[in-house]
Amino acid sequence: MNKSLKWFLVERFLIALIFIALSQELIGIVYRKFLPGLFVVLHINEVGIESEGSILLLMLQIVLYVCAGLLPDEIARLIQYKLQQIMAGAWQLRIDTSAIPMADSDKWAGFYQFGVILIFLVLFAITLLPYVLAIMWYYIQISHKLEELLQQEKEQKKVYDKARNLMLSDITHDIKTPITTICGYAKTLTDGVIPLSEEKRQEYLQAIYAKSMRMSELVTMLFEYIKMDSEGFTLHKEKTDVCELLREVIAMMYTDFEEKGMELEIEIPDKLDSIELDKSQMTRVITNILNNALKYNDAGTKVSVTLDEEYRICIADTGRNIEPELAEHIFEPFSRGDKARSTRGGSGLGLSIARKIVEMHGGKIWLRTSPKNGYTKAFIIELQP
Repeated sequence: MNKSLKWFLVERFLIALIFIALSQELIGIVYRKFLPGLFVVLHINEVGIESEGSILLLMLQIVLYVCAGLLPDEIARLIQYKLQQIMAGAWQLRIDTSAIPMADSDKWAGFYQFGVILIFLVLFAITLLPYVLAIMWYYIQISHKLEELLQQEKEQKKVYDKARNLMLSDITHDIKTPITTICGYAKTLTDGVIPLSEEKRQEYLQAIYAKSMRMSELVTMLFEYIKMDSEGFTLHKEKTDVCELLREVIAMMYTDFEEKGMELEIEIPDKLDSIELDKSQMTRVITNILNNALKYNDAGTKVSVTLDEEYRICIADTGRNIEPELAEHIFEPFSRGDKARSTRGGSGLGLSIARKIVEMHGGKIWLRTSPKNGYTKAFIIELQP
């Protein structure tokens, strides 16, 4: 049972209890004013009402008391006497004698007795009505909530099935494309039908190698993504210097940015308190985002990496902007943000993996697309100190 359903059930249960309590209090006020007069009319002068206690319990006592009058005299008196002893001690009803007056043995005696019982049964039913209404309302509320949850589950399943089918379609496409290229180049090289210069052969071999690496990257990313969804995946946290972690990643990737003609700037404090992180997984997050900037931006793009004292990492660039509606889905599997990103390859899994890792650390990650200080977009990672 999920947490929201538990709170819903508790909340509705408390509402039902409050309704019953208020209803019983209102009925009790009316009955305590009304019953003494009814006792006088029905010639039940031996019974009085104490001020405290439950009105439901009071009516139950009265019904039992008057019903005992239907039994043979000896049994009726015994039951009424026992009720007197019990009620007078702890309950609401006060009985001054051991029995109510039995009706005379004329032809109306039976009608009188049943009439008295019927009156008190009706009053007892009215007393029970709030309980019945509360139970019925609670049942309807639960039924509607379960139906709503079932409908939500069906909708989520549809969304999941659609996403799964889309993912399988993208995986098939992303694997089939390099395989087709590899097969075409390999066939040309092995058939020998078309004479190839050494330069052309090297070009084909380089293409085969590049496409093979592309497939290897896709399979690796897919394996990591699936592994993180499994129940057995856990983080191995340790005290980590985030400043040092960022410096190590930037030092490792600086040459790649330089070779592509992109500028990489850093603004990191000299020292911050170490925090609990899985260093290897958080390194993967930063690497994936920087690889994303490296792959999908052109030469001349400036990339900035900053860290503030609240452990908020910002990786911004001056490259192509992303439409806000596309930015909302940038962290979904196989999402590439725009057409240019699709044509440059990439599985779209890198950012999905990054989000999973950050969320497993209790942090947040999002993409800001509003231009600021010349930057067109920025990935913000907010860690928990």
